[in-house]
Amino acid sequence: MKNNYKRWKFLAWIIVAIIIYILAVPAHAAVLTTKHTPQQQQITGTVTGEDNLPLPGVTVSVKGEARGTVTSFEGEYSITAGQGETLVFSFLGYKRQEIPVGNQTEINVQLEEDVNALDAVKINAGYYNTTRRESTGNISRVTAEEIENLPVVSPIQALQGRMAGVSVVQRSGIPGTASQIQIRGQNSLRTSFENNGNLPLYIIDGIPIDSGPIHSFSGMTSSTITGLDPLNSLNLSNIESIEVLKDADATAIYGSRGANGVILITTKNGNEFGQRTEVTARVYSGVSEVARFIDILHTPDYLALRKEAFANDGENPTPTNAEDLLLWSQERDTDWQKVLFGGTAETTNADINISGGNRNTSFRLSGGYFKTGTVFPGDFGYKKWTTGLALNHRNKDDRFNAQLSVNYGIDVNKQFNSSSFISDALALSPNAPALYNDDGSLNWENSTWTNPLAVTLNTSTANVQQLISSLGISYEIIKDLKFKTNAGYTMLDNDELVKNPVEAYDPRLWDRAQARSSHSLTNRNSWIIEPQLQYNSQIKELKLDALIGSTFQERRSKNLRMSGVGYSNEQLVGNLASAGAVYVSDNREIIYKYNAVFARLGLNFKDRYLLNLTGRRDGSSRFGPDKRFANFGAIGAAWIFSEEGFIRENSWLSFGKIRGSYGITGSDQIQDYGYLDTFSPTPAPGGLYPTQLVNSDYSWETNKKLEAATELGFFENRVRLQLSWYRNRSSNQLVGYTLPAITGFGFVQANLPATVQNTGWEIEGSSINLQSDNWRWETSFNITLPETKLVAFPGIEETSYANIYQVGQPLSISMLYRFNGVDPETGLFQVEDVNQDGTYDYEDRVVIKDLGRQYFGGLQNQVSYKNLNLSFLLEFVGQEGAKFYRTAPGRMANVLQEDFDNRWQAPGDLNVTQKASQSTLSNRAYRNALSSDYITTDASFVRLKSLALSYRLPISSEIINSSRLFLQGQNLYTFTGYKGLDPEVPGSIELPALRTITAGVEINF
Repeated sequence: MKNNYKRWKFLAWIIVAIIIYILAVPAHAAVLTTKHTPQQQQITGTVTGEDNLPLPGVTVSVKGEARGTVTSFEGEYSITAGQGETLVFSFLGYKRQEIPVGNQTEINVQLEEDVNALDAVKINAGYYNTTRRESTGNISRVTAEEIENLPVVSPIQALQGRMAGVSVVQRSGIPGTASQIQIRGQNSLRTSFENNGNLPLYIIDGIPIDSGPIHSFSGMTSSTITGLDPLNSLNLSNIESIEVLKDADATAIYGSRGANGVILITTKNGNEFGQRTEVTARVYSGVSEVARFIDILHTPDYLALRKEAFANDGENPTPTNAEDLLLWSQERDTDWQKVLFGGTAETTNADINISGGNRNTSFRLSGGYFKTGTVFPGDFGYKKWTTGLALNHRNKDDRFNAQLSVNYGIDVNKQFNSSSFISDALALSPNAPALYNDDGSLNWENSTWTNPLAVTLNTSTANVQQLISSLGISYEIIKDLKFKTNAGYTMLDNDELVKNPVEAYDPRLWDRAQARSSHSLTNRNSWIIEPQLQYNSQIKELKLDALIGSTFQERRSKNLRMSGVGYSNEQLVGNLASAGAVYVSDNREIIYKYNAVFARLGLNFKDRYLLNLTGRRDGSSRFGPDKRFANFGAIGAAWIFSEEGFIRENSWLSFGKIRGSYGITGSDQIQDYGYLDTFSPTPAPGGLYPTQLVNSDYSWETNKKLEAATELGFFENRVRLQLSWYRNRSSNQLVGYTLPAITGFGFVQANLPATVQNTGWEIEGSSINLQSDNWRWETSFNITLPETKLVAFPGIEETSYANIYQVGQPLSISMLYRFNGVDPETGLFQVEDVNQDGTYDYEDRVVIKDLGRQYFGGLQNQVSYKNLNLSFLLEFVGQEGAKFYRTAPGRMANVLQEDFDNRWQAPGDLNVTQKASQSTLSNRAYRNALSSDYITTDASFVRLKSLALSYRLPISSEIINSSRLFLQGQNLYTFTGYKGLDPEVPGSIELPALRTITAGVEINF
């Protein structure tokens, strides 16, 4: 009953909204019933654009009638209309908007720029704005309406399948864990958690934040998961747009920080100047669950396999090696997947924002709450509280402008401390004992098994607080010359506590076990100031945009990790004052300083010949005194050939542009102080020992980016196509050079002469398939064909990378043995000993498999009919990956039903799975097979990533401007032949991305 309640609770929001609607209809009966005999009234108002400036010349008409007018130079209008009629606002370059007429006499409207109007769409390029038509770089963009209702924790998850060249992999369904994101592939050989050189730059309202995942002290993040996402504290409903900068033209102005791409997040501003105060409230609720389970054995087949293993080995089961055969019930049959991670997690989200202002000042104040439960047994889950403030001010003559943005979030992630829970659940025997005794305590079945729920008593709670604030001030000194300053401060605190009580152990061990606690405190805070001069001018047919500025940034990071051991009382676990002993494993403070000067010159001749020059000189404290500064820059050019006279006559070609760019970006994503000798104190007072070798000669990693692209528009841009080819070469690789053990050090920071190349094709398209008064159908499509390979690495055979990479091969390869199937006589797996020396080593690994993504993309459709809107996104990926695997068949662990059906049973069999056995020989043969091409399989998939259905209720009054109901689904269904939990992360045994269904209501007052 409880699960049924959870599954259907989210429908209550629809029911409540429908009841509100039914009750509201009589109150507004005049609006609905006077449609045939409308009572005429004079309606006035102002029409503005997204820049909050008045729009002159906007057509304002009464739908279905001949009455109409246009707005004045101040954007003002006056028209006669009756209650129940609809005003239509239309203007070239902006989306058509319809407003029902109620009792109000004033209707103010802000028109949204049409994404298909190339000149009208403003794109955030970082230090400046551009349009799709005039952009010389490669910038992808998603808007608020695409992502604001998605039931995800981090905005990075909302990018999956929506952008070409942007690969996002959700490595775990545990809320709050960071997704893996790569923009145009892997540039660096550094992939470890502590030293990952492939992270993009995150910019929020012009302020950079540390993109490195937050280290989790618990088993919540295993080796295959990348920590906690630093963007978790952002509220999706506060985001206006997300732009991703990819090529050199777009990223070089960020210099060393733009090597791996740049993600620009812009939050929403206040209401349009001069408009009344508006309130928007949104709430949704729903459920999440694991979308698919693995077909593993039930008790009859499992017991038959176990007995067969003993028979094949010529041994008899004993109580110490076959509890499942001799001590446990032979009738119990438990699907541990359903029991241990097959629950239903409830999700609730509530947002409210207030916006308004006068002619000179506008504001937006928002608040949000998000909570999601867990599919695991126990009281676990994730929740966050967010608030945001945006203030905009301009003086009367518009020469002075100021923008303040503050976003603050608190999130609490409570999980249990285990990185192997899913793996253990899949391995459990289906006839394993019951979880609980009759008195409700954990059942240990006389110490014959480890109760899987014991680890849920090892709780982990991470509390993260994050503040992101920015202030932008601009002043027009003289005509065309503007002084601008961006300043910001960010702060992140993570306080994590892991409790390991004695009760998590078998009661027979309680007299020897000790309660423990682990404490992790992380603080990141930074400030940045960027003064700039901007010059915009036009000389006849030449438009000139110039920018020069500088950056001053400092970041401080503090880490403290402690543990307490020997608590005398379980209730005091976590209070270090009650611990028998306290140990400090890490206590450090790191200061990072960064300075730069940058410039940009943009030229536009005759609105068809475009040139963009950017340059930057960076200085980083992560390099030695003689290596701290480096120069970066790029050139981008475009030709809008559709403006040429001989092309303009082609009515079917409405837009055509050829563009290209080349430039150099860099990277300083390495550990701090790597160029210094470092020492740590010995336990005895006064002693020191070296912990790091000095090397002050390493310098900047460089990334040379080349791109060529074409953009086409057909039939008045109803059909658009963009084709891009890129090549990025990252060289002078910053790595930890492995040292011989005799030196006493594991590695020394250095540059290796390795060159990594990323090439690929990106195809993006969109079309308006149908458009009429009532119908609109839009389609967008993107696909990326990437290739990442190591093109040069002199002396690789002398390094530790010799067994990982090969020159001329992709970085995502796996070097494997050659699988020769099952020996028909012995029933064991066989792999080839290539050099026939009687041992298996890397010289025998002659099979190379590329386990990276061969292609990925998305297909999105949006269909609207009157007030009803339907949209869905299909994400698709082509790749090979590792099979789902467990231990060798016949051991005390469950296996795939497919492996059981196809196992070797008698001499002469040629089946695909080796025989059931527990011998050392069979285990060695199985492990060798897992290191061969036997382990690889097709892991391609197509996923219904999101589906949204919304209905705008026909209610309008002096109180309620608009309202709508919506239903949203995420990760609904995956089409794949892969046998594991999730083809998105093949070979990983983690909680997969959850299927989520939510329903809600939004009301605008």
